[in-house]
This record gives sequence, structure tokens and C-alpha cells, in this order.
Amino acid sequence: MSGSELAARVRKVLSVDAEDFDRRAAEEAERLKEEVRDGTFDNTEAIVGLELELYAVDARSGSLRRVPRSLLGLIGFEKELGLHNAEMQTSPQPLNEHGLAAQEAELKANLAPALKRTDRDDIRLVSDGLWTVPPTGETATDYLCDSVEQGGVRIATNMSDAARYHAMANTDYPTGMRIEAPHVSLRADTVMPESLITSIQPHYQIPHAPDLPEYFRYALRVAGPLLALGVNAPFFPPDLYDDADDETIVEDAWMEHRIGVFEDVLNPAGDEAPDKVRFPPDFESVEEAIDDILDDETIVPMEVEEGGRFDDAFGHLRHKHGSYWRWVRPVFDGANRSSANARIEFRPIPAQPTVRDAVSFQAVFAGLLTTLTSIEHPVRGMEWETARENFYAASRDGLAAEMTWITNDGAETTNLDRVYGELFEAARQGLETQGLPTDAARRYVRPLRERADRRQTPARWKHDHVAAAVDENVPLAEAIWGMQSTYVDNQKETLLEGSFVDWL
Repeated sequence: MSGSELAARVRKVLSVDAEDFDRRAAEEAERLKEEVRDGTFDNTEAIVGLELELYAVDARSGSLRRVPRSLLGLIGFEKELGLHNAEMQTSPQPLNEHGLAAQEAELKANLAPALKRTDRDDIRLVSDGLWTVPPTGETATDYLCDSVEQGGVRIATNMSDAARYHAMANTDYPTGMRIEAPHVSLRADTVMPESLITSIQPHYQIPHAPDLPEYFRYALRVAGPLLALGVNAPFFPPDLYDDADDETIVEDAWMEHRIGVFEDVLNPAGDEAPDKVRFPPDFESVEEAIDDILDDETIVPMEVEEGGRFDDAFGHLRHKHGSYWRWVRPVFDGANRSSANARIEFRPIPAQPTVRDAVSFQAVFAGLLTTLTSIEHPVRGMEWETARENFYAASRDGLAAEMTWITNDGAETTNLDRVYGELFEAARQGLETQGLPTDAARRYVRPLRERADRRQTPARWKHDHVAAAVDENVPLAEAIWGMQSTYVDNQKETLLEGSFVDWL
């Protein structure tokens, strides 16, 4: 698609009547509430799914690569924000032994041929939290900030051709389009800097939709501890750093910069509008959750075409949900009435070193929601502010963060062994409640339990590698790129059959 054609599509999007769009979304929200009350969004059992994002690198040099759109279609992956991104989603499966096995098998079944096919073009798909090596001959700053103006519309050069992505840089909403991190300051004209980051997103479908607020409350309280286990983004591409000495940059690095990048790029730089990306509130009712989506400011209203899906009846509200960027968010959709569901999308976790690690997070998250809700665990009473503090402390310090937990007997603790001992036991119990044999439940929990026992996360592994190199007077850029090369090499051997702890 030419730049002028894309600009014309963006202008068409920007011409949509925002007031009419919001009015129709409000009408749909009321119909959605009625359907929820009527039981349309109930399931007979808990169901799980997973989204997996990757980025592409040159198989020889390890530098970032743009993926040809035709190749992306051939391997069955979906477009994401940047031309280097790819995404796949698993089919929803019941939360039981066979369903979880099917999730892992589907990821491998899609990744294996994709890796084989892209290798023919010297491309390697990488599962990682934040890329650090820009395309050969380019700086990360140029790649992320390059844009052109077409007929008054700002177009990001390296962004996928979805009009809604480009429209975000051309609306009245004061999107930040910047990154502010320790020793990093970047300003862009589009939201392209968000393409630095990639994630996994476990989904948990609620058996009885009106119970969503209860599950959601527990999801917020496990967000910090689970993020601390999953951190995987301590460093930026070296040319993004300001003029600070290498030792200071290493010392001040956060364990999960992905959290800050997403918030900085999409939230206003000031207080002139509400933040779009944030830790969400507790909900007292499922209607309140729907209203929160409805009340969220619409950045890019669009014409919504009705097709053959059941949830097209809520098309405007679903479009609003597409920019309802909360770290944990409720979802209401379904291709037909029988598959309509209410679920929780868990968004804090960065992309992980291996498939087994990703599925481990999916299983542990699902197991925790199963157990904590069924026994009415005392952590339900934890103050929302404490859960939020845990979350951002985890993003900064990973397993070194001081996080508060409420134990089974109602006591408050910051003892990490106690926190994770209870979490993993609850996850195991939840999986067994869903019919998994004890050995199978332990297999899903083990990769994360070993991280906690060893106090080792992917981010800490990366940080240790870079810190050791800098201590040997290796320049920071070489240290980061050397670490990244080792990460990709390790992943080649373990992505499909192995786990992160095999690297230790």
C-alpha cells in the first residue's frame, strides 16, 4: 500500500463522527449488560487461551528485521504494530489436563514450521521482552522515529499499515509518543516506539460472567508477584541512552522497562487527559466493568461494519475496548452466541524465553484464580493501593522488590519465600481442582518455582551478563549486544523443548 493510500484511509478514519460513535457504543453497552444478565456470556467451565508476540531478527547478525507481509501470511501469524512484529493466538481450551497440553502443542505446532520457513529467508523469530539490536545500518532512534507527512497526515515509516495505528498520531488525544526511563529520553511523532516491546497475554474465561469482578480482584493482587517472576526487559538499544557512564546505566536499570515504555508512549505527557495505560480499579459488579470500558476515552473512533459475528452487535464498544489499555482487563466477545464469553486478559508479562515458560505463566495464573476465588483467600482484602505498589515495584526490581502479601491465615508478609510458597501451592491446588494429576500440575508450576528458588529471572540473567562485561571494561553497546546474541543462541536450543532454567 502506498503512503498516499494509507494517508487517505487515515483521513477517512479521522472523519468519523465521535459523538455518534460514542452514542452507539453506549447503546451497545446497555444491550451487553442485558445479555450478561440473561446468561449469554456464561460458560460451563473455565477456559484458557494465550496470545504470543515475537519479533524478527537477522539469523546471521541478530539485528532487527522487517518481516515481509507476504511471509507473515504464509506462516499464519498476524500483524502487530511494527514491521518486525508477529503475533499468534491459541484456540481457547477447557482448563484441564488436555486443554493445557493442547495450548502448548498448538504453540509448538505453529512455531515449528514458522521457524523453518523464516529460516529460508535468514530470519529468526525471537520471543523476548524488548529488542536491543536495531536493523543493520540504522540506529534504533531512526527506526523508531522515522516518519513522513502525506497530505497533512503523519505516517510512521516502519509501522504496519493498519490505519488505526497511524491515526493515533493524528488525533486530538495528547498521546505521549515518548519514552522516559533511567538515562533514556526519546521523542517521536508517532506511537512507533511502542514496537520496542513484546508480551504474552494469558486469558481466563469466567464460568459465570457476573462473577468476573471477584476473579478480577484476585488477578490484580497476583499481578505484582507474577510480573516479578517474568521480568525480561532491563536494557534498551544502546543508542537510546543519554550521556551517562556505563556503570551507572547498568546500576540504574529497571528489570521490566516494558511497563514504562507502554505507558509513556500511549499516555499523555501531562495531566490534560486521563491515562489510557494504567493499573485498573477493582469492580463491584460486571456492569461496572462494562461501564469502565464505555467511559474510557476513544482515541480513534472508526466506522464499524457489521458482519456475521454475534459480538458485531457490540462492535462500537469492542472497538473502544481495543484502546482500553489496562494491565489487566475484562473482555466480552464471541463469534456466535454459544461461544460468547467474559474473560480476564492478563497483560503484564513480557514475552518469555521458551514456550514452556509462557505456558507455565498461563497455567499458574489460571490455577491461582481457580483456588483463590474458591477458598475466598484473605488476599482479597488487600488494599488496591498495595496491589498497585507491588506491581510497579516488581517492574523496577523484579524478585528484589519488596512486595506485600496476605497469607492464608490473614497475616501480612513481605517474606519472598512465604509469598511464593503460598502462590505456587495455590496454583498447584487450582490445577488439581481442574483435574490435572499432581505430577502434571507440578510440571507446569516448576519453571516458575525454580526462578523464585534461585532468585533468577530472564531480566536478572541479562543484567548479570551485561554487568559482568562492563566490569571487564567492555563498552556498554558491545555488552548489551553480546548478551542479546547469547539470549538468541540459547533460545534456538530451548524455545520449543526446554525452559529458561535450562540456561542457568
